[in-house]
Amino acid sequence: MDKDELLSLLQPESAKINQAMEQELAVIENPLLAKVIHYAIFNGGKRIRPILTVLCARLCVIDKIPEGFASEEELVAPENLYRLATVFEYLHGASLLHDDVIDNAGTRRGKKAANLKFGVTPVILAGDFLHSLAMTLAGQIGGVQLQAAVGQAVSAMIEAEFLQLESVSAQKLSEENYFQILRGKTGALISTACLGGGIYEKAADEKQLAALNLYGNALGLAFQVTDDLLDYLGDSSKTGKAVGNDFVEGKMTLPLIHALNVAEEKEKKEFLEILNQGVEQRIAHIDDARFFIEQHHGFSYAREMAETLVETAVGALDIFPDSQVRNVLSGLAGYVLTRKK
Repeated sequence: MDKDELLSLLQPESAKINQAMEQELAVIENPLLAKVIHYAIFNGGKRIRPILTVLCARLCVIDKIPEGFASEEELVAPENLYRLATVFEYLHGASLLHDDVIDNAGTRRGKKAANLKFGVTPVILAGDFLHSLAMTLAGQIGGVQLQAAVGQAVSAMIEAEFLQLESVSAQKLSEENYFQILRGKTGALISTACLGGGIYEKAADEKQLAALNLYGNALGLAFQVTDDLLDYLGDSSKTGKAVGNDFVEGKMTLPLIHALNVAEEKEKKEFLEILNQGVEQRIAHIDDARFFIEQHHGFSYAREMAETLVETAVGALDIFPDSQVRNVLSGLAGYVLTRKK
C-alpha cells in the first residue's frame, strides 16, 4: 500500500475526528481558552492516535462478524467511537503544549509555539483543560478500564520526562535507558490509543488486547526512532523544527548513543566535552555531530532498529483475519519509516 492510497483511506476518518473535536470544543466559554486550544489542536497534525483507536475497534469487530453477515465496507462506526478517539488527540495536544513550555520552544509545526503566542500561564492551563477533558471522556465512553489505562499512560509520560531530564544531565549512554524513555514518552499513549479501540464496547478479548498493545508500543517506538533520525537528517521546512534540535538540547537519542558507544575512548571523551558546553557551542557543532554519527554508523543503526520495530508491529496483527483495515494498520507501520515530518 503506497502513501497516497493510505492517506486517501485515512482522510475520511481524520475528517470525522476533526468534526467530533470541533463539536466537543465548541462549548468552551472562555474566549482565550478557546483560542489557545483551537490553536493547539487544529494547528496541523496527522491524527494518528485517534485514527488508531477507530481502526483497532474496526479490526476487532470484523473478527466477530459471522461470515456472510455484512461486508467490511458496510460497517458504520458509531459517533461515540469518534468521540472516544478524540481522547488521544487531546492528550497528545496537552503534552505538546506542556513540552513547549518546558523546552521554551519557539516553533511548533512550522508556526509560532503557543507559549510565545499566548504566554506561559494560559498554555499550561489549556494543557490542564485538555487533560481533564480527555479523562472525562475516557471514563464516560470507555468506562473504568479505559480510564485506568489512560491514567497509566499519562503517568508513564510524566515519569519518562523526568527520566529524560536525568539522562540529559548524566549523559546516559544506555540503549535500555533510551527505550525506557521512549516507551513512556511515545509508546504509552500510542499503545493505549490502540487498546482504546479494543476496549470500546468490549470488542477485543485478552489475547487481542495484548496484540493491540504490542502493535501500538512497537509502532510508537519506531515512530520516535524515526523522529530522532529526522532531527538530524530531516528538512526543517517539512519537520517544522530546526535540524539538530535534540543535539542542541543535549538529548541522548539512539543515533548519537550508538556512535558514542562504538567510538574509541579518546574520540568519545572529546565529543562528550562538546556536549558539556553551552547551547551556543552545541549549535556551532551540529555539522560535526552529524559527521561523527555518520562516521560511526549511528544513522544506519537507528534505521535498522526502526525497521525491526515495524516488523514487530506488523507481526502482532497476525492473530487478526486478513482485511482492509488490517492492511491499513500494516501500511501505517510502514509509513513510519518513510515519513518526512
